[in-house]
Amino acid sequence: MVHAPAKEAAAAIPLLKPYKMGQQELSHRVVLAPLTRCRSYGNVPQPHAAVYYSQRATRGGLLIAEATDISPTAQGYPETPGIYTQQQIEAWKPIVDAVHRKGSLFFLQIWHVGRVSTTDFQPNGQAPISSTDKQITPDDSHMVYSKPRRLRTDEIPQIVDDFRVAARNAIEAGFDGVEIHGAHGYLIDQFMKDSANDRTDQYGGSLENRCRFAVEVIDAVVAEVGADRVGVRLSPYIDFMDCFDSDPEALGSYMVQRLNKYPGLLYCHMVEPRMAIVEGRRKITHGLLPFRKQFNGTFIASGGYDREEGNKVVDDGYADLVAYGRLFLGNPDLPRRFELNAPLNKYDRSTFYTHNSVVGYTDYPFLEEKKEDSATRPHSHTNQS
Repeated sequence: MVHAPAKEAAAAIPLLKPYKMGQQELSHRVVLAPLTRCRSYGNVPQPHAAVYYSQRATRGGLLIAEATDISPTAQGYPETPGIYTQQQIEAWKPIVDAVHRKGSLFFLQIWHVGRVSTTDFQPNGQAPISSTDKQITPDDSHMVYSKPRRLRTDEIPQIVDDFRVAARNAIEAGFDGVEIHGAHGYLIDQFMKDSANDRTDQYGGSLENRCRFAVEVIDAVVAEVGADRVGVRLSPYIDFMDCFDSDPEALGSYMVQRLNKYPGLLYCHMVEPRMAIVEGRRKITHGLLPFRKQFNGTFIASGGYDREEGNKVVDDGYADLVAYGRLFLGNPDLPRRFELNAPLNKYDRSTFYTHNSVVGYTDYPFLEEKKEDSATRPHSHTNQS
């Protein structure tokens, strides 16, 4: 049986078609989604991150680094990296260099968790800050988040400035741009969604008021580093950490229209209506179409995609790029496996957030490692479809 050369096979699948994102030329549409990995000891990025990210880097690919704290109050999980000290900036540099040597674009996701934290992570054991003083309801995981303190109106400009400085620091560290984390129930989302915003000042009440903080953050970051270096992640439909909205479509539309007011804003990264927290296959609802139609720039979709679904949404024009989390975590050579339609490694959920610098982090095998005899038969890997 004659097998098509890999290049011809690649041309056939939409995920591996080139794409121009702003001024950047991408060679394929498979994006590494931002994934918290809890391996930055003392909140400082470590050399093993250079191995992890460069393993997943490809020439003309796009990687989005894990959510990174913009300040000491931004932390809500153990051993997450920061981008607010010179030590952190210097520690990121060799990691960014390793990714760039592989020819990949590298963006840093900047975040503040807001009330998704405990006093253990906060400076001097103070209460986490939020849009509200309402505590997150304890869930099945038995994690209890501390009662937050509602930010005073006059404190909000300082948090906006922390995002701005974090973006500047990311560029100093060598990143190609930043993704503002406005999703998944963290601080920006807490302001935007009416379940977590019970304010009576200019940051609460109407949709415009609830989105004011998000818009001010985007304003500040765009002014600092340029719209062509900024992406924004949103999840209007997601109910995570007690953070949901009574009219998610109105919220998503309002924010997308705001993003359109920044000429050249690089991308909008949106999460599908249901979080992929269930093992096995499920039907993706493809609820992002209204926002895709409204947004002027590059549109990235994420949330439970596999090869088949990813190809379909790119082919349909539903998304320009597709971000992969768990599949990319378990398969450092995911674009190559998609190209060959090769079997995928199973990811190990139990090691997602452990602190080991190798296990569940840099030890997932590449295709060639799994098929050790491929060195003697260089074309045998094309048979793995």
